[in-house]
Amino acid sequence: MNNDTTYKIKPAGRHILTIGRDLIQDNYAAVIELVKNAYDADSPHVNIEFKKIPSLSEYSISIVISDHGHGMSRDDIINKWLVPSTEDKIKRGKSPAGRILQGSKGVGRYAASILGNNLHLKTVTNKGEKTTVYVEWDKFEVAQYLDDVEIPIKTVEVSEPSGTVLTINGKDNFLKEWDKKRFEKLRFELKKLTSPMSNIFNNEGSNDYFRINLKVEGFSAPEDVEETIEPFPIYELFDYKISGTIDANGNGVLAYSNQRKRNSREEEIPFNNREEKTGCGKLNIDIRVFDRETEAINALSKRGLEEHVDSPFGRLTARQLLNYYNGIGVYRNGFRIRPLGDAGFDWLKLNARRVNNPTLRIGSNQVIGYVQIQSEDESDLIEKSARDGLKENVAFNRLQAITKRVISELEIRRFKYRKNTGQSRSPVKVEESLQGLFSSEELIENVKKHLQKDEVNKKTVEKTIEFINQDVQEKNKIVDEIQTIVAIYQVDATLGKIVSIILHEGRKPLGYFNSQIPNLKYWFETFQKTNDPIAFENIIRIASGMVQSADIFVKLFKRLDPLAARRSTVKKPLPVKKTIQGVCSIFEKEMESNNISLEIRGPDNLKYSARVQDIYSIFINLIDNSIYWIREDNAEVRKIIIEFKMDGSTLRYIDYYDTGPGIDPEEIESEVIFVPGFTNKPNGTGLGLSIAGEAAARNSLRLEVYEADDGAHFRLQPEKESEK
Repeated sequence: MNNDTTYKIKPAGRHILTIGRDLIQDNYAAVIELVKNAYDADSPHVNIEFKKIPSLSEYSISIVISDHGHGMSRDDIINKWLVPSTEDKIKRGKSPAGRILQGSKGVGRYAASILGNNLHLKTVTNKGEKTTVYVEWDKFEVAQYLDDVEIPIKTVEVSEPSGTVLTINGKDNFLKEWDKKRFEKLRFELKKLTSPMSNIFNNEGSNDYFRINLKVEGFSAPEDVEETIEPFPIYELFDYKISGTIDANGNGVLAYSNQRKRNSREEEIPFNNREEKTGCGKLNIDIRVFDRETEAINALSKRGLEEHVDSPFGRLTARQLLNYYNGIGVYRNGFRIRPLGDAGFDWLKLNARRVNNPTLRIGSNQVIGYVQIQSEDESDLIEKSARDGLKENVAFNRLQAITKRVISELEIRRFKYRKNTGQSRSPVKVEESLQGLFSSEELIENVKKHLQKDEVNKKTVEKTIEFINQDVQEKNKIVDEIQTIVAIYQVDATLGKIVSIILHEGRKPLGYFNSQIPNLKYWFETFQKTNDPIAFENIIRIASGMVQSADIFVKLFKRLDPLAARRSTVKKPLPVKKTIQGVCSIFEKEMESNNISLEIRGPDNLKYSARVQDIYSIFINLIDNSIYWIREDNAEVRKIIIEFKMDGSTLRYIDYYDTGPGIDPEEIESEVIFVPGFTNKPNGTGLGLSIAGEAAARNSLRLEVYEADDGAHFRLQPEKESEK
């Protein structure tokens, strides 16, 4: 029996509800999709009206969305509007008036099924052709196939103005979806729908503007409302701002300004790409940051917020407004891609960055801003069909990385300003904090002063002081133990930096062992049976290769041995040049493969008392950074120089230079590069220089950074006795 034949895919009746009720994210997304359709129709405005219907009616809520755009013809209704996932808007690209079309998936109109039980569509073209459509969504639920549902369409000639009116009616279950809180949320969504800097939003001075009008009538809460949606004025009342345009190659210029600083000038910041083409297309970025201390919030109100925050939905304080309105939105052709930019949707993981370094980093509730991206035909940033963000592809990851780099430029300057004005907590330095934790001098002086004032006898005073000193001594033993543990963890973190080197250099000899052990076994068994001299020669050859591979492992582990002996925390006189050479040998192959030369200038016999693990930690982190940035910068001259300066036979300091891209003067002046968590590497931890600085401090050394004409310049020098 031959059953070969062909069939057609027949969508089930409920398919239309799947791409409407099930696919569209929520009620707000549904309203926004219909607002975008009004924009695509070249209407200068869209009217959104919610009305509670008297209880005598079968329906409980009416939602009317109307515009005065160019309308749709009968042919448009039949061959486009009724066709799911049509490519019409993708092919056209722009509206008749030149607007970039928002709907591209061909499913947004079915979002109306989320809002009610039925839809009545009335549309009039510029030529006076009026078409009405009536859709009952429940019929699709019970229909076996999509084409089983009949939709009545009527067309007549009229003399009415062009435009489209969508009337959606819903029963009690749809009415319950709307209360005061939901209307407030809708209002916020509409306010954030278009970019605050876009000229299409309520800007009658431009050639093309688009106004959103909202009306709520007949609900017990909120009271009746009728307003034109406008962006919140808080956007202009920022403390710090960074903005600019970054081209498709990832290059551009940013502008930074600080409104908390009087008479401050806007600063230009070059932004250069460190990779190939971004895949993001051209980006327009505008990010505003707000300090949230009480003083800053009060200043925000004084700058002009108080006179604007009254609204039909109630009065909001500045802090509440930030809680609602924060987030960095992503906008395409003027309209936001939800949920990117929603308060609480931290797509840039700003809060995770801030946990490790709250002094430097900003949290998501401190920032309001936008990233404007190009159309999908000009970038690889693709919207999800469900209207719930962008696909998380390579381009999206680069968008995150670029935006975080822009934010980092603002954070550095904000950190410097707050540090200089005493508004910022100093970054925690573990060694200094531990050393000062149980310092007793001030306590003893205060106790002695008060006891003597109360005329306590001298013997009692001395005994009290003795008890304090004993307690401090015991606690300082604990401090020593904590310092040891911190040092061990920092060595572990440093080891993590060279894991790739260990794996790379160990892969070849390990591969030899893996491949040749079976061969060795084979030739050994053959020789046992036959005494064949060829078998014996193969045994010798393989054994010689194993000796050479084992020697590679021995040398590799010997170079790492100082870090492996991590529990030995005793300082001892170290041959400085030889120790640094040992560190450099770890990177020998990597420097060779990147054509980086190394020069160490200094006497061979110089010794300095230190922990060898700490010296390794200092220079591993410096060299690892140098190799990374020299490679990323594609520098013509590739060199690392380590030079000792002496006072007679005593070490004065050690200068460390490389020929990479150097360090930004702002980062040097603010010393932010030593703050834990700060990094300019896309996937860096921001711990390297912090660990190096702590390791130096444990050995009475100070690690500093200086401006240089070319590359980076660090200096490691012994602390003076008065500084210890």
